Amino acid sequence: METTRHFTATVYIVNEGAVALHQHERLGIEIPPGGHVDRDELPHEAGLREVAEETGLDAELLDDTDPVDAPDGERLPDPRHQMLYDINVHGDGGVGHQHIDHIYYATVSSRDIDPNGDDEADPEVWTWYDAAALRESDLDPDTVQFSLEAIGVAASAD
Repeated sequence: METTRHFTATVYIVNEGAVALHQHERLGIEIPPGGHVDRDELPHEAGLREVAEETGLDAELLDDTDPVDAPDGERLPDPRHQMLYDINVHGDGGVGHQHIDHIYYATVSSRDIDPNGDDEADPEVWTWYDAAALRESDLDPDTVQFSLEAIGVAASAD
């Protein structure tokens, strides 16, 4: 069986020591903004677009990628992590679909979530988690780890 793979981008947005996560209706878990990388996008552009669509907020990537002397090339922001997630797992253990997720951290200047994309989740399903709430939560371990890292990176960037 062939496994199809799609590139995705996820952005953990931080404001005043907290990360925004929303209850994903279909998946039944809390996740940050993110989605598929369109054919005409770079991964970090897709992540920023998804933040704007899902939250209505303007995000600024926390990018500490080292400069490269490449006159014919353009340096792209390094994702903080790249993860491979199985999306469609068959009963026989085969995987039909996977996401190659580029994970970025960013800051936003407000907690006023007002989605501006089509069919986006209502503002009421978003929660801002500080470090203590994350540690006490029953969120997925990777979501907690990435959220705590994002809060730490944002604090050190101030």
